[in-house]
Amino acid sequence: MKRIVDGKRYNTETAQKIGEASSGNYGDFRYWDETLYKTKKGAFFIAGEGGAASRWGKSSGNESWGDEGIIVLSRDEALAWCSEYLDDADEYEGFFDGIEDA
Repeated sequence: MKRIVDGKRYNTETAQKIGEASSGNYGDFRYWDETLYKTKKGAFFIAGEGGAASRWGKSSGNESWGDEGIIVLSRDEALAWCSEYLDDADEYEGFFDGIEDA
């Protein structure tokens, strides 16, 4: 998937995949599937899809439907996404500078 957001290109084929998460079953209104990426220049984004009641859903008037897209995240938002959806910090901590021991 490739999109231009705020004049910058985000491409899943050229970015590094950090991890993926999903919820529900494909076709359900609340279903969603997301993959977190980091670009070569250090920007984070989620590429995903989901049903009408997910954050990926679209609506117009009385109609709603599932869709797909890209959401740009800050470093802190990406780290929070990892903390919530990825089980092992070893999977993702190498993608983030400045993580310290508690």
